[in-house]
Amino acid sequence: MKNILSILSLLLFCVSCATPTVVNVIGPNDNTLSCKELSLEIAEANKYANEAQAAKKMSNPANIGALIFFLPGMGATFANVEEAVKAAHERAVHLNKLKEKKNC
Repeated sequence: MKNILSILSLLLFCVSCATPTVVNVIGPNDNTLSCKELSLEIAEANKYANEAQAAKKMSNPANIGALIFFLPGMGATFANVEEAVKAAHERAVHLNKLKEKKNC
């Protein structure tokens, strides 16, 4: 019984690592968005990029826990942060190009 609880606790800890949201660069309805909606989507992409950057800071409690208990989890989080930031920036660029096409 004790081994099962230990395994479940370890599994829960591994799953609870901080993972920022990786957005899709191109959305299915991007071409149909209005100028105002495009601006809102750009702001949301920038918000996701900022959240991902915040997840990378060592003051983040999840990162401190990963550093102490599960170092590979911290590495995975940092790799995910880079992917999330890149995807958010690419989405913002894509949406800005759509705004230019629509003369917004």
